[in-house]
Amino acid sequence: MLKKMILAGGAVTLLSGLSLGTPLWSFTRCATSWLTDTASDAVPLEWEMKRARQMIEDLQPEIAKNAKQIAREKIEVAKLEKQVAQVDESLAKTQSDIERLSADLRSGDKVYTYAGKTYTSSVVKEDLSNRFNRFKTRSETAEKLRQMLSAREASLQSAADRMDAMLASKSQLEVEIENLQARVGALRVAQTSSELSLDDSQLSRTRQLLDEIAMRIDVEEETVAVDTEYFGEIDLEEPTSENLLDEIFGYFAKPGETLSKSVASIKLD
Repeated sequence: MLKKMILAGGAVTLLSGLSLGTPLWSFTRCATSWLTDTASDAVPLEWEMKRARQMIEDLQPEIAKNAKQIAREKIEVAKLEKQVAQVDESLAKTQSDIERLSADLRSGDKVYTYAGKTYTSSVVKEDLSNRFNRFKTRSETAEKLRQMLSAREASLQSAADRMDAMLASKSQLEVEIENLQARVGALRVAQTSSELSLDDSQLSRTRQLLDEIAMRIDVEEETVAVDTEYFGEIDLEEPTSENLLDEIFGYFAKPGETLSKSVASIKLD
């Protein structure tokens, strides 16, 4: 049943894509890219930093392997240099012998003595011919060896340059990751500081509550004072006319003015 539903869903999707004229491959690629980016963003920065450090450490075995290959190649180049030097020395000796025999034959003598032995001119000529053939063959071999040495020296130099570049790049990566680590640390400190602002908000709310309590106390205290002033005990004494005159004079009198006895003696009905 599930298999039929999957097939049916695939068919519907395919028909929908065909009907809309939009290739499904673009949707697939877009979805894959979105999922990859989302997964990458979900990984904590600290984990990514740790992974980057591990990748830099993983470069060390490769660097060690390349260094070993370079060291081995240096040894091979040194051997080849020694071989070329020996061949050149042998060629120089052979060339000297050929020149000596050639000079002797040009003298036109019938016999020649070398190392206490006597040789006819024909024997010397044949030996000279053999020496000359071997000299030409060895010269060609020496030339090939020099070309091989030159190529291996160039390859060795290129490998050494790549090794230097790799080491420099590794050092640069280490510097960059330290810089990124410092930036992540600063970011986390900033984020922690922003989170601590919640405490400031709590303090503000507490301050507001205390102000409200103080306001309520002030209102209630004022209410008690008003009640006491306007709704106090009953005055049982009737106000006299003298008291009334004094009150009127005190209200309208100018500074320094006193109430005259005649006015003060007036009785109100």
